[in-house]
Amino acid sequence: MDDLAGFLRTRRSRVDPSSVGIPADSRRRVEGLRREEVAHLSGVSVDYYVRLEQGRATQPSEQVLDALARVLGLDETERGHLGRLARQRRRRAKSPGGRLRPELLRVLDLVGDAPALIMDHRLDVVAGNRLAGLLYGRQPRGLNTARHIFLEETERGLYADWETCTLDAVGHLRLAAGKYPDDPRLASLIGELAMGSERFRRLWARADVRARTHGRKAYRHPLVGLLELHQENFALPDKSGMELLVLTAAPGSATEDGLRLLASLGGDVTSGTEGRAPGPRTT
Repeated sequence: MDDLAGFLRTRRSRVDPSSVGIPADSRRRVEGLRREEVAHLSGVSVDYYVRLEQGRATQPSEQVLDALARVLGLDETERGHLGRLARQRRRRAKSPGGRLRPELLRVLDLVGDAPALIMDHRLDVVAGNRLAGLLYGRQPRGLNTARHIFLEETERGLYADWETCTLDAVGHLRLAAGKYPDDPRLASLIGELAMGSERFRRLWARADVRARTHGRKAYRHPLVGLLELHQENFALPDKSGMELLVLTAAPGSATEDGLRLLASLGGDVTSGTEGRAPGPRTT
């Protein structure tokens, strides 16, 4: 699903030569840096770097990876992703999974005034509280947010910042693919998204990675209007690959009033906090 060679090529193409001291040349035909330039600036042989990009060199040292990250201008998230891709042939991480502990579900239901979800590395919602169900207009358990964003056209209007949401979703799935390259359900999801969405295909080809831990999340709810929420992601401490997401409103804001109104208008939307994490959805 992902590979070191492809990641290096996309990062190389985005480096402005002038930013690393290479003068502009009107005859230059390569976008970004040439392979030999990356090799020279990183202190490795051209042959070795070419073999890296061709997938023929294995197990680059941490020193080489650090040098490449410096030359390619990688941020912390991208550097971690680069290291995982380089280690894939040495060690393949097993896909996490399993049943949610009842104690976690009780914590989720205690969050009464904010939508709260537990989501796995595939962006499958494995549990959600009542207000999350009212926000999405459906039981949250079983929802895959990437599929919801890219493929469910009737739901696109729910996301006030749809384009940003697509960047976050693809960046997250890229990281997950680097961590769990042998996860068949993740591979199936990526294939489904690529077949069904041109935007997903274009963003996936860019090989960008994102690790969003907090930030703004805005929704246009059909009943209560614009909800400008703040999302906090909490990684669960059990190596399950799951995160608790809580969406809060600023005190005294119109969004806080909107959430109260949404809670009062809610019907029989089931939270879906019971049971085991769902299996893959078929289409």
